[in-house]
Amino acid sequence: MKHPRGKTIDVVSVSTLSVEEMARKAYWRKRRFVRIGQVLMLAGVLVALVHWLAHLEAFGPGQPAGWLDLAVGYPMGGILLIVGAIVAGKK
Repeated sequence: MKHPRGKTIDVVSVSTLSVEEMARKAYWRKRRFVRIGQVLMLAGVLVALVHWLAHLEAFGPGQPAGWLDLAVGYPMGGILLIVGAIVAGKK
């Protein structure tokens, strides 16, 4: 194909998807986000549960270090829960 300025350009054909294929892709994309969000929420619950059990000394004597409480304990569990809920709830 010839461009008005005399340059040659390539025409790329784009395959169009049917309505059913587009709907199917959208459905599976949504399901993927829901599952990823659920996995993140489960990870958040597990982090908080393990941290709580560490405070109960279920894994041996001694409490978690102070920095561990601030960085990895309940805050990380909460962040994972919130991020997972946001990802799972995307439209």
